[in-house]
Amino acid sequence: MQVKEDALLNKLGGIAVNADALSWLLTPKNFKQTLLDKIQQAKHSISISALYVEDDEAGREVLHALYAAKANNPLLEVNVLVDFHRARRGLIGHKGDSGNYILYRKLNDAAAHPINIVGVPVKSREFMGVLHLKGFIIDDTVIFSGASLNNIYLQQGDKYRFDRYHMVESAELAKSMNDMIKRYILSDPAVTSLTQSADTEVLPDKQTIRSFKHRLSKAQYEFEATRIGNRISPIVGLGPKKNKLNDAVVNIVNQSEDHLFICTPYFNPPRALNRALSKHLRDGKKIDIVVGDKTANDFYIPPEKPFSTIGALPYMYEQMLRKFAKRQQWAIENGQLNIHLWRHDINSYHLKGISADDKTHLITGSNLNPRAWALDLENGLMVHDESGVWKEQFKQEQAHILEHTQRLFHYSQIDTLQNYPAPVKKIMNRIRRIKADFLLRRIL
Repeated sequence: MQVKEDALLNKLGGIAVNADALSWLLTPKNFKQTLLDKIQQAKHSISISALYVEDDEAGREVLHALYAAKANNPLLEVNVLVDFHRARRGLIGHKGDSGNYILYRKLNDAAAHPINIVGVPVKSREFMGVLHLKGFIIDDTVIFSGASLNNIYLQQGDKYRFDRYHMVESAELAKSMNDMIKRYILSDPAVTSLTQSADTEVLPDKQTIRSFKHRLSKAQYEFEATRIGNRISPIVGLGPKKNKLNDAVVNIVNQSEDHLFICTPYFNPPRALNRALSKHLRDGKKIDIVVGDKTANDFYIPPEKPFSTIGALPYMYEQMLRKFAKRQQWAIENGQLNIHLWRHDINSYHLKGISADDKTHLITGSNLNPRAWALDLENGLMVHDESGVWKEQFKQEQAHILEHTQRLFHYSQIDTLQNYPAPVKKIMNRIRRIKADFLLRRIL
């Protein structure tokens, strides 16, 4: 079985890259400044793919930079891809917000040289699946992060949402990722401009949107592949079947010979991943899991603020983590399993990815949960460090990630339902009573 799993990972192939092609930005401020600098310097093309670009100070700053780059170079190709449904609704829990597309429309109407901002409806409803494709592709540079573009992700003020930020200088990787976007997304009739005039706006019909997922599920990155040396494999996946990204996640766990380092903001591993992790521990190997404390969840609502139903989500994830830790308490006690809870003041945690044996690294926006596994359009970069040239940089990144963490020594350190605020207890008891736990785990 080990040989088969190794073969599956190696069959991915990859794009050969030099040692100095990969760099780590580490902080949201570095990510923001690098992104703005690259946009200003762009000569040929810019493609930005994110869940959303928010109508706030940071989101507008990035959009203004894109319009300025286009004004300075009218031949510059600029494409911005965001989730269709997310762009056309207000923020959860905020009334009176008309959606980010209103800003896009105003900016384009005022621009001498408009840019292309499109909404991608991965599914007919947002809760059924979203555009979770990541990548900021500027000429021959790829900046990869799970971050969207708003005040918190870009640390416009004192508060930030912690993510991972990597930059790859590779013309072939940039071309491969751009070509996939053009072939499978921008050319599809389900994808629509978000800058259309309200009077003449034409939106895709429901059937076109429903069938889009079948066309998207065939998407792939094409490139001149090598299976030797240091290389990066771009991977895209949608849906529970024949999903190359899902397969890569399980394979990187199964092929690991010694140690895994895993980051996820919302602890709820799919069944296949859960089985692989449990087997990894039973085989005597080690796992470090870094997960956000419930207070570092972006849906967390402090007790002193008005509560809404969405605020129960961090507590639900915490109970999933508690159950996992309880089952694996034996591995925690013998040092095989280290669970690190991240918490830093009022900031939130949004990191994703897996490293195996300090030589194979998946950089991704996938939350490694059932929703990512089955519903959302996800992608990632598999980094094969065969010569060990990036080992120290990845170790430094891991040390940076662990800076604001506390290691669990016993599952009982995690709160139980009895310790939760009354509104949370009420919701979670209701969920248990109607036995909706199983369904919710599949969409969270």
